[in-house]
Amino acid sequence: MQEIIIAVAITAVVTAIIAWFAATIHHKKNVEAKIGSAEAKSREIIDEALKVAETKKREALLEAKEESLKAKNEFEKESKERKSELQRLEKRLASKEDAIDKKTETLEKRENSLVNREEKLAKDMAELEKLNEQRTQELERIAGLTSEQAKELLLKTVEEEVKLDTAKLVKELEMRAKEEANKKAKEYVVTAIQKCAADHVSETTISVVSLPGDEMKGRIIGREGRNIRTLETMTGVELIIDDTPEAVILSSFDPVRREVARIALEKLIVDGRIHPARIEEMVEKAQKEVEQMIREEGENATLEVDVHGIHPELVKLLGKMKFRTSYGQNALKHSIEVAQLSGLLAGEIGVDIRTAKRAGLLHDIGKSVDHEIEGSHIQIGVDLCRKYKESALIINAVEAHHGDVEPESLIACIVQAADAISAARPGARRETLETYTNRLKQLEEITNSYKGVDKSFAIQAGREVRIMVIPEQVSEADMILLARDISKRIEDELEYPGQIKVNVIRESRVTDYAK
Repeated sequence: MQEIIIAVAITAVVTAIIAWFAATIHHKKNVEAKIGSAEAKSREIIDEALKVAETKKREALLEAKEESLKAKNEFEKESKERKSELQRLEKRLASKEDAIDKKTETLEKRENSLVNREEKLAKDMAELEKLNEQRTQELERIAGLTSEQAKELLLKTVEEEVKLDTAKLVKELEMRAKEEANKKAKEYVVTAIQKCAADHVSETTISVVSLPGDEMKGRIIGREGRNIRTLETMTGVELIIDDTPEAVILSSFDPVRREVARIALEKLIVDGRIHPARIEEMVEKAQKEVEQMIREEGENATLEVDVHGIHPELVKLLGKMKFRTSYGQNALKHSIEVAQLSGLLAGEIGVDIRTAKRAGLLHDIGKSVDHEIEGSHIQIGVDLCRKYKESALIINAVEAHHGDVEPESLIACIVQAADAISAARPGARRETLETYTNRLKQLEEITNSYKGVDKSFAIQAGREVRIMVIPEQVSEADMILLARDISKRIEDELEYPGQIKVNVIRESRVTDYAK
């Protein structure tokens, strides 16, 4: 039974193998038939493509020949046109050359004619010169004067007439200008001054601290001077303890440091405990108080003049000016007064009041740090205003308020006037005796240097100079010009607050005796 099964299985396997071989052979024949047909088609496509390519090639050659022929024809046509244009230009140049030749001949003829005329003119000029010389000699004989003497006499007469006319014109223009401008200027200035009344504080470089008793001086000095050394080191202020009863003097050129030292010393005296550690603590407290005071003073100043939007650092610098003085005039009070005067003058004239007040308030801002930074207070102020983004108009007003640069706006001129009004007001400032006497001396030197001046006197604290002239040397017309020249020279050479009146006096006396 097993043998039959094996035989059947073998038979089935053999049958399957035979069937697979038959299927494979049949598939191979089909593939070869398909390959043959594909090769035939590809040959047909290649033949067709070659025919089309040949046709395209012939067409392209024909088109190229046509384009070449067309370009050749166009080139020949253009060449003909250019030849004709060149021939036309040659004819035109030839005609122009003929015209130039004719003009050249004409010019040569004219040149010859001019040469003849010049020769004739030279002869005529020689004859005229001879006649003129004869006429001059005849005139000199008739007049009894030489030409130089007559010329000098004529110039002198004309000079006198011109000088007199100039003096009259200057006097007339000055009178007219004074009548028109003086009235308005006085009205504006007086109105501004009447509306503004600011207090001024006179300070020096020292502060005096009162003591409850002289025994406190020893405690302030401390053992071997350690307390006074600590206080001077912490504040940068010199303490002067002398025979002055119940008082200590603080000396420093920096007013802020002096104020810190004063507050700290007063606190130590009230507290009673004076030793280095306590001194350091009190100095720190005093510094904070002064900083707070500076900030508040700056804010109060801006509120007082109604100016807002100023950078906080500039407000702080304004507060520092409370401790700065100029000729005894408090810098912050002066700035507030200038701001108010600027606003009043701006209102009278009709320009922006807020901008004028802002410029007036900031015009001396450089004085707040001129002890710390090198340079003039004007340059420092300009740099500060630029740093904190103030407008160009404000910067120019700050820079021009002492005349260092030309004012570029009416507001800058207003600030100049307001600054002069505030500084020149009687009692606003005080000057050293040396500065005062030097100014009087320079005034008299300037006036005495002019020809015809007999004597001069500086009076009214240098606000007026009276000049006595020699009548024989200075005429009425010369007086007007002399006063103007002296005024201009004083403006150029001297620095002074307000204005200086120049009076020229010419006196003629005739004396006789009745016998």
